[in-house]
Amino acid sequence: MAEGRRRTVATRVLLSYALVTLALAVMTGWGVVAQRRAAAEAELIRSGYLPLSLALRDAVHGQDSWNIQLNHITSARNPVDKRVWFDTALKVGRPKAFGEVRAALSRAFVTSSEPSVKNTGLELSREATQIEQSLGKDKEQLAQLFDALARGDAERAESLRDTLVTRGSKGKRRLSELETRVERNVDTLLDRARARERLAIQLALGLGVFTALVGLGAALYARRVLGPLALVTERAKAVAEGDLTPREVVPSNDEIGELADTFESMVRAIARANEQLVSQERLATIGKMAALVTHEIRNPLSSIGLNVELLEEELEQADEETRSLLKAIKGELERLSALSEQYLSVARQRPTQLERENLSDVVEEALEFIRKDLGRRGVALHIDLEPSPPLVSLDEAQLKQALFNLVRNGADAMPDGGELWVSVTHREPDVCLIVEDEGAGIDPEARERLFEPFFSTKSQGTGLGLPITRQIIEAHGGTISVEPRLPKGTRFIIRLPRCEAEREASAAANQRLTVESY
Repeated sequence: MAEGRRRTVATRVLLSYALVTLALAVMTGWGVVAQRRAAAEAELIRSGYLPLSLALRDAVHGQDSWNIQLNHITSARNPVDKRVWFDTALKVGRPKAFGEVRAALSRAFVTSSEPSVKNTGLELSREATQIEQSLGKDKEQLAQLFDALARGDAERAESLRDTLVTRGSKGKRRLSELETRVERNVDTLLDRARARERLAIQLALGLGVFTALVGLGAALYARRVLGPLALVTERAKAVAEGDLTPREVVPSNDEIGELADTFESMVRAIARANEQLVSQERLATIGKMAALVTHEIRNPLSSIGLNVELLEEELEQADEETRSLLKAIKGELERLSALSEQYLSVARQRPTQLERENLSDVVEEALEFIRKDLGRRGVALHIDLEPSPPLVSLDEAQLKQALFNLVRNGADAMPDGGELWVSVTHREPDVCLIVEDEGAGIDPEARERLFEPFFSTKSQGTGLGLPITRQIIEAHGGTISVEPRLPKGTRFIIRLPRCEAEREASAAANQRLTVESY
């Protein structure tokens, strides 16, 4: 089952509804902000842009009237009467128009707390001030115009009139552009309001669809997740009836998947315990049988062997066929003797006597004993021992017996010779003894049965070596496993727990390192 942080079904369902609640909260918050912005923009239009637009329109109309009067000033019959109108426009009309513009800007723009609105107001105010200042030269030139008319200097009057009309036209155009800019700003605000309205509608529809989908998904998810409970129930019934065959669990990162995974782990543990119990019962039966059989056959075998040797001496001059038959009889006697010794070793399996030892030293001593025998069989031994691994509690004689079994099996897997690797390494929290060969390897089906009593992949094997080896390792509190070695061969891995004192010292050292790192 996939590892990682597990989330309960309740947590996932709550998360789905939390998503809906969050979406509602976000939309509500956005709606409040949008409404406040819409109200602020409506107030800006009402108290700012609308009065400003009206004031600019009045200023444009006033400037237009000013330009019209100027166009006819030189042909007027009584210019003095016109002068009164111009003086009134300069003293009252124009200051009033620009004053209303400034007042509208001040009310809604310059004093606003919104930086964007305030910047817009400052720009508009700057533009209006520049227009007013550019028209401020009219007063002096208007006085010069009426003086020229009074003197009858028509040419001078025409020139001054043209200058005033040109400036007035530019002023009117700039005022019109400023009015158009204000209208565009109003249109922009209205477009924003319409866009917010459309977005609000879309969000409302989207939220409705999202809520429906989340609700449907939560219902389907709950149905899918709770469905495996029925499978777990059926599986429990099957196990109660004796079906201990492990089954694959569909990965599910929730408590129901964890329940199924834990249940299958329990089934596997029960199956292993039953298997070990059967194996121990078989070994116990073998032990009892071996005690009887070896007692009955060892003496006859010894007598037969002695007689065969005597017969071999008597028939030393016999023909080749007779000697060949004697050699075959002697070989079978030796095989029967070895077999009886192996059965006897099961019967005489003594209690494990554990002592703290350096595993590398024990392995090195054992390999030195068997190295010559391996050399005669054409097997090259490679040793890689960690110098000072953590100490382990072991029975030296029994562990050597287990190592000899694995090494001889590796050598038997390479009848034409080959290479054999033995290594000791520390893999937290265990100390590992690894034996590897480059033989033909073991089929997966046979690999699963290697530790069963009487099961052997060798034609002359008894099927007791590996079960005895596993019994020894488990008596040490360790485990033994087998796996293929690429590109060919087999690897046996023995894991032995290090001494309790070693573990406590390592934990204390790690704790000190953690504290010092802070």
